[in-house]
Amino acid sequence: MKQAVGRRSFAAALAGSLAWPLQAQAKDTALPVPASLPEAARLAASQGEPLVLLVSLPGCPYCELVRRNYLLPARRESGLQAWQLDITDIRTPLTGFDGRVTTAAAQTKAWKATFTPTVLFLGPQGQALAEPLVGAAIPDFYGAYLDERLALARTALFALR
Repeated sequence: MKQAVGRRSFAAALAGSLAWPLQAQAKDTALPVPASLPEAARLAASQGEPLVLLVSLPGCPYCELVRRNYLLPARRESGLQAWQLDITDIRTPLTGFDGRVTTAAAQTKAWKATFTPTVLFLGPQGQALAEPLVGAAIPDFYGAYLDERLALARTALFALR
């Protein structure tokens, strides 16, 4: 019994020590947060891109992996319009596609995007251009899944013109 408690304590301490660098790193790798979804979507569409939204949770290591390894490099290198919404943010005003002021927490709940990470691919009116990419369970294939959804979203966006 004592050995099991010791293992749990060690595991908890190890997890805590691993989480701290992720939390510190998350500030450096945060994507911008839109103040207005319609404005962010219009900007993306004007560049021929879908609006890409990462539904994120503070301290989520998989969210950090998606941000750091996929969305931030694509934003820097190709100008992908990738933004993030924190599902726990109940304070920061966010203009929704209906023109009403809401919050990231309320908006993600309305979209039923409550699992993190979830990547949404939206058009100028907030319409889904591709199926959401939910989770990051298989990191080896994540880039391929993301590329596939981006290609579908770009094709759907082009068809709207």
